[in-house]
Parts: sequence; structure tokens; C-alpha cells
Amino acid sequence: MRSADQYPLGQGAMKWTCAQWLRDNLEGDFLLLDCQPNIHDYIKEHIPGAVYFNPDHTRVSQGGVPGRFIPAEAAAALFSQVGVRPEHPTIVYTGAGPFKNWGDGLEQTMIAYSLMRYGAKEVWLLDGGMETWKQEGGETAQIYPSAEGSDFRGEVQEDFYIAYEQVKEIKDRDDVMVLDARPPDFYEGQGPWRKPGHIPGSISFPWRKLFTDDNPRLLKEDAEIQSLLDGAGITPEHHVICSCGTGREATAEFLIFKYLLGFPHVRIYEGAFTEWCHYDEPTATGPEPG
Repeated sequence: MRSADQYPLGQGAMKWTCAQWLRDNLEGDFLLLDCQPNIHDYIKEHIPGAVYFNPDHTRVSQGGVPGRFIPAEAAAALFSQVGVRPEHPTIVYTGAGPFKNWGDGLEQTMIAYSLMRYGAKEVWLLDGGMETWKQEGGETAQIYPSAEGSDFRGEVQEDFYIAYEQVKEIKDRDDVMVLDARPPDFYEGQGPWRKPGHIPGSISFPWRKLFTDDNPRLLKEDAEIQSLLDGAGITPEHHVICSCGTGREATAEFLIFKYLLGFPHVRIYEGAFTEWCHYDEPTATGPEPG
């Protein structure tokens, strides 16, 4: 586990902070967003001063296809309601959820990506989430904070993502790597989708491998992450396309590649395997890209 003096991690507009820093700066000029998986988890316990934001609120069906990101004006309404200010830091955290125990760790990467996607200029993730906060002696609260709204307007960062048509066009280029962040059993065989397997040419790179075994919100050490990249042949020279089932798991890899590792060419295929199957595209099965 990293020591507190190794934080913040990352570069640019997105960084990871630690529980000790947050304890020491809890009265700082930032918005603290709790995105535990269920509102009852927040009601039962949250970090003092945190405002609740439901992690499912940034996506909706579009044209019948589920899991599409909401329009910019809808994002503006939601983020301004909770007080997101583009020029001030927003710190995001989640946890397993003490009431429902539904959390898989992806809530905080999903909301961090969404904030950045719609124009937030500085977003921090609490490395380790609520679990590390409590393990290191952080207090929890049930009192709701006094929170003001903002004038967040929402400006979609179109260079963050890649559309279905362009994925088809470039996915087989030698300088492109499509990473499938789902668990290997979904990548190799049948998941909930109507077709089995994965996008032909994509490689299996499960998001969960990048986080510690006992906490899916806590990043592995730099050397461990680099070893995983080396084993998969992923280098900064590649144009990396992060994909998964619905675009959610891929947010963890997008943030890590773009902001922790500083890869210059990283985008997320938000439509992911759900959209790929909607267009009745061919798929590949088994452990190889196909």
C-alpha cells in the first residue's frame, strides 16, 4: 500500500488522493461527492460533509439502446443541483455500501469520468474509497451537509470517446489496441448479451486486475500495474480504446491510462459490447482476440 507522501497520484485534471490527506483537509474548498450504490448506504454512513449523488443518474436509454450518456443539458441540471463548480475540485468516493452491500468499486470511476466528460476541470478520486477511509480511522456521519447549487453548464468533451462507426474503421490497425475490461468468462463466452464473446480483435484486460485483491477501489502499486501492461503488450505508442459491456467498467481503465499513466491516445467506446451486439456485428469467443 502506498504511503501518504506518494499522493496525489496522476497528472492533469484528474488525480487520486488518500484518506490521510482528506482527513487533514476536510474543511477545504472542494465538493465531496458520495456515490455509494444505494441512497440507504449514504443515509447509514458517509464521510462528513459529503453530498450524495446516485451513480446511476448519468445514463439513460436512447433510441431503445440502454446505457447511453445523458444529454449535456441533463448533466448540467444534475451536477449543478449538487453544487459542482467547474473551476473547483470535486472529490469522489464510494464504498461497498453498508446497508445494501451492492458496490463493486466502479461507482467512483463512473462518476469521475462523467464529471470530466461534461466539463469539470478538476476531479479527484479517494484511492481506496470508504473502506480505506474507515480502516485509517476516518469518522463517518449521518448528518446531511448544507450544500448550495451552482451554475455548472455542461460541455461535452468529445475527444474522450469514440463512436461505433470509428471503432469498426480503426480497431484492426496495428497501432490500435481495443481493451475489453469485462471478466474473462464474459469475454470468452456467454454473458447477459444476446451474442457471446467479444468484439473481434479486442484483447481481454479485466479492470479488476488493476486494483488490490481485497479492495476494488484501491489502485495497485505502479510496478504491479506496469507488469500487467507489459504482459499484455500495451504501450504508450498505441491508440488505446477502452471497452467493456456497457461502458461502465471501461471508465476505470480510461482514467488510469489517461491520467495515472499519461498515455497520449486513450478513448472510451461508451457503447461497448451492448451497442456492438445491437448492430448485429460478428463476435469472437474463447481467450484469443479472434
